[in-house]
Amino acid sequence: MFVVGLTGGIGSGKSAASAHFESLGIACVDADQVSREVVEPGSIALQAIAERHGNGILLADGSLDRAALRKIIFSSEVEKQWLEALLHPLIAEETGRQLMSASSPYVLFVSPLLVESGQVAWCQRVLIIDVPESVQISRTMARDNNDRAQVESIMASQATRQQRLDAADDVICNDGDLQSLHSAVENLHKHYLELAKSHANQA
Repeated sequence: MFVVGLTGGIGSGKSAASAHFESLGIACVDADQVSREVVEPGSIALQAIAERHGNGILLADGSLDRAALRKIIFSSEVEKQWLEALLHPLIAEETGRQLMSASSPYVLFVSPLLVESGQVAWCQRVLIIDVPESVQISRTMARDNNDRAQVESIMASQATRQQRLDAADDVICNDGDLQSLHSAVENLHKHYLELAKSHANQA
């Protein structure tokens, strides 16, 4: 399977880009979605989290209270490491399963932490959606109703813009309108179809 990894900083427009790839018939595996799936009610992971932290970590419908868990792991490095040791292998396994079962000519793997987490190793190609940091801040403040300090703190926890660009095979500069983004995606889509075809012929 020819895997294109897609990432970008907060507010860069990853979701808009991946949605357009999907509209062109490309399967998309979203790391955030997979991380939610592995802790769904009834899962082994959710059971383990509830055993460790008590049923107070669950919402009334039996699903995970993400805000409560976030508070715990941000205040304790031990709990953060415990959670990562539990979830990372499950997320990796489920991501691999979804990537392998995709039936489109190539598959898009969308992850906000593609560069930081070493997930680039799964990809034949890395696409960065890039915007200036000032645009990231203004977009995210408007979208999420966060203050500037909060957005800057999220950005500080991610790879720097330069680190992402250093890892890129392809870059879309998304500081224009949606039509410009769609055109850039369509051009790369044609390119990826050709790359995936030659990858399949070599396999």
